[in-house]
Amino acid sequence: MSSVDLNNGFSRNDASVLAERLQVDQAQARARARDPHAELKTRIHRACIAKLGAAFLNLEGSDELERRVQEVVSEELKGEEVPLSPSERALLERQIGDDILGYGPLEPFLRDPSVTEIMVNGYDQLYIERGGVIQETDASFLDDAHVLRIIDRIVSQVGRRVDESSPMVDARLPDGSRVNAIISPLALRGPSLTIRKFAQDALTLESLVELGTMTPQTADFLAQCVRGKLNLLISGGTGTGKTTLLNAVSQFVPAGERIVTVEDAAELRLQQRHVVPLESRPPNVEGEGEVRIRDLVRNALRMRPDRIIVGECRGAEALDMIQAMNTGHAGSMTTVHANSSTEVIERLEVLMLMAADLPMVSLHRQIASAIDLIVQITRFPDGRRRVTQISELTGVHPETKEVIVTDIFNYRNGVSLQPTGYLPSFIDSLIEKRLLESRFLYGDMAATGSAKLGNAPAAKPAASIGHHATAAPVAPAPAKSFNIPPPPPPRAQSSELVENGAAKSTPAAASAGDEWYCLIAGNELGPMNRRDVRRMVRDGAIKPDDLVRCGPSGAWLPSKKAGLSSKG
Repeated sequence: MSSVDLNNGFSRNDASVLAERLQVDQAQARARARDPHAELKTRIHRACIAKLGAAFLNLEGSDELERRVQEVVSEELKGEEVPLSPSERALLERQIGDDILGYGPLEPFLRDPSVTEIMVNGYDQLYIERGGVIQETDASFLDDAHVLRIIDRIVSQVGRRVDESSPMVDARLPDGSRVNAIISPLALRGPSLTIRKFAQDALTLESLVELGTMTPQTADFLAQCVRGKLNLLISGGTGTGKTTLLNAVSQFVPAGERIVTVEDAAELRLQQRHVVPLESRPPNVEGEGEVRIRDLVRNALRMRPDRIIVGECRGAEALDMIQAMNTGHAGSMTTVHANSSTEVIERLEVLMLMAADLPMVSLHRQIASAIDLIVQITRFPDGRRRVTQISELTGVHPETKEVIVTDIFNYRNGVSLQPTGYLPSFIDSLIEKRLLESRFLYGDMAATGSAKLGNAPAAKPAASIGHHATAAPVAPAPAKSFNIPPPPPPRAQSSELVENGAAKSTPAAASAGDEWYCLIAGNELGPMNRRDVRRMVRDGAIKPDDLVRCGPSGAWLPSKKAGLSSKG
């Protein structure tokens, strides 16, 4: 049997050619079905470009060009023998104008403030994200060449290119929206485009509170931590809002400080004047001229910054960022991809090992000394974004050599961000700087009667976030704020320091016994003696982290210095 018979009367070559033609015809048919005026738009588009000629380049970006385009499009439509209703004619004029002057089918979604993300899977598939939910649209491009024209128009505005030799590119729109494009041969179904939009008005912490991303108390806490120059790392998955949160907390950096920002594609919009934004650069056609994030971080160290803000650590620059935090640039901030506060440490280990082959113990010590706070933000299945953890890095465990991560607030009971009862080690510093009042951590019992740790009275307006710091400093543990008996006066007994920094009392002091208080979400049990505390910890009634000790100096000491354990 011949090859012709095997293919129902066609040779193998004829069969393959026919299949290709059928595929092309089907694609054209789908395009016509989705947009019956596709051919008309193409004809008028070409006619407009031909008529405008050099004026298109000379008037680019001006209102005059927009007026001329509208006139030419209107004239061309009148010359077409296609029956159109007034609404169809107006729609076509707008669509063709968008295609000539703007970004074609993307324009309606770029103008829509409710759309937060635009995803082009192919010329005939366009998805958007609205309210955290992804949905398919009826919009489409004419063909792959149409998508490529729009991509080229976007990337050329920021001095970048995309072609077969460089088929991937990151760019941004004039309003700061992030753009990623990838074309063939890497994109098998044709050019793909992703645009992450940013709101015209940057979200503030007050806005995030109103959206339910965090509580007013946690927002206020973060604001004062930024003012107090604590090093902050924001972690989360893709699309969780890390950059949005970084923008929001950065507004509390004092105006007099010099800030240097480092990003792949400029997205941060800081409100301060004393800001130097830096942006990385990809290699040119010859493969030269690349400037990496790590190079910019190193250069930033020579620019006399008070703070360095890196948009995202995703490579070897993590080591340089950690070093910067450890060398006098307090209050620096960055973001990283991770699913929890504890996974941040694992992620940083990998990133830092990309830069240098260092012992893990050294990495852990550097991380623990550099980062003060980790803020974890999570995107829920319904599209809501929530801050789910605020954790402190309290040091390196003496036995396991792992970084100790302790939650100050966490998301539990499926309700909201709740305090854990842990007293941050830097709280005294914030109180001394008059940035935070001690009653903020435990609630004003006199005002609410049932306030919990970190939950201020309900009457407190969200607009007061970050603006209560002018209050006079208060004692570390006033009775009206903590609702606990005040600590006794300093004892006369001497104490000596041991290697771990805890106070080792003399026998006389030990015989007197330290007074202990158990703080669980601001509710106290105590005072109790040492023996009762050990028994309750051994029985599991309380945890060591719930304890605060009144030491020989009369000051409140975190329980981690006391050496208690469930083993008794």
